[in-house]
Amino acid sequence: MVKSLTAREMFRRSPQVKRQLWGGEFWSDGYFASTVGKHGDEQMIGRYVKNQGKEYNKLYSDHQLALF
Repeated sequence: MVKSLTAREMFRRSPQVKRQLWGGEFWSDGYFASTVGKHGDEQMIGRYVKNQGKEYNKLYSDHQLALF
């Protein structure tokens, strides 16, 4: 729903964008889902929401393992 509404509004405000996009689609197909269970708890989430719009502090770091 969010993707549909934002794309429609974007194309309404800036019709030239649709011509510049491959196939005229603003969003790619698919979705993203994640969990915070591994990296936090309810209090951490509350602090995150409360501090929206302030400076970002990275909570953890993922590192890609190299095969070679």
